[in-house]
Amino acid sequence: MDVYTTEEQQVEAIKKWWRDNGKAVVIGAVVGLGALYGWRYFQSQQLENKEQASQQYEQALSTIERGDTVALSQLEDHDGYRALAALQLAQKQVEQGELESAREQLQIAKQSVKDEALYGLVVTRLARVEAELGDYEAALNELDNITASSWTAKVQEIRGDILLRQGDSDAARDAYAASLAAADSPTVNMKLDNLSL
Repeated sequence: MDVYTTEEQQVEAIKKWWRDNGKAVVIGAVVGLGALYGWRYFQSQQLENKEQASQQYEQALSTIERGDTVALSQLEDHDGYRALAALQLAQKQVEQGELESAREQLQIAKQSVKDEALYGLVVTRLARVEAELGDYEAALNELDNITASSWTAKVQEIRGDILLRQGDSDAARDAYAASLAAADSPTVNMKLDNLSL
């Protein structure tokens, strides 16, 4: 009889616990499973979006090679693909001598780029195009926008090139010296040596 009473008490304790905590257990399980499903759905959507953006980028590059720029305007700005495509198009336009169009594409890339290293690349190219167009002040102002220390040597080299084109040899010499102080470069050394002649 003691065993039966103990089992009966155990069953009664389980029923009481279930009445007190059953809703919380069920709600916790539903919320947990819902969160797990939601997270997996979110991850699959992110992956799908990245794959779609990558395909759009590949298509944009194909159309750029053919000389069509319409696909670029339809390219979604996902993970910097728009900036990369604009860089590719600007490069092609520079090769074809279309500097105004290249400047426009580089400005689009500058607005859509989020990565610091890529930002430096876009802005240095934009500064070079501005200099080729004869707008030296705009070119130098663009270089002032680059604050990453990893770009100091390149920025100072380009600054020196622009200042030299403006006819300011002393300022160009200072810029080349600043470039060499940031990183040793045989090319910049040669440019500095040429100024000393």
